[in-house]
Amino acid sequence: MTINEMKGKLEEVLSSKRFKHSLGVMDTAASLAERHGEDREKAAIAGLLHDCAREIKGQAVFDLCEKYHINVDYITLAQPELLHGPIGAVVAARDYGVEDKDILSAIECHTTGRENMTLLDKIIFIADYIEPGRKFPGVDEVRELAYRDLDRSILVSLDNTIRYVMDKGVFIHPDTIFARNFIIKENMR
Repeated sequence: MTINEMKGKLEEVLSSKRFKHSLGVMDTAASLAERHGEDREKAAIAGLLHDCAREIKGQAVFDLCEKYHINVDYITLAQPELLHGPIGAVVAARDYGVEDKDILSAIECHTTGRENMTLLDKIIFIADYIEPGRKFPGVDEVRELAYRDLDRSILVSLDNTIRYVMDKGVFIHPDTIFARNFIIKENMR
């Protein structure tokens, strides 16, 4: 399936707001890939499809997890929106013909991050956070930082996300903590 065919199919299943966001992530990811030496086309595809399962709701989320052996723990049971990354990787392969493991990995972990993310994983994670439609205090600084120091920008975004989640009083996914700690460890060398 070509990227234009993917866009057409995605537009049919996402709200106009989510589709516009996906296009923004696609463009941001491609730009970051060019800057940081990653494959631009892979980044564009992963960025476009990162939220392909975001609008799957209710019992359908858990049915897909059961069907495709996606782990549901007490955190994702309480916050099923965290499952759209792992489900999205399945949907990208099943419905959009994506076979590239790097692209599927980036889609899978874009919501929480994870320990030892690849360059493409990092690009999709931060592109989702900084795409042009995002408007919140500090986003412009993180946007600029992402082009200079990818790891630092991810660390800032993880710190902001952890604070936000703590203020809401909900669970912090362990993968987010592992992602943060790994980046700090790697940058201490």
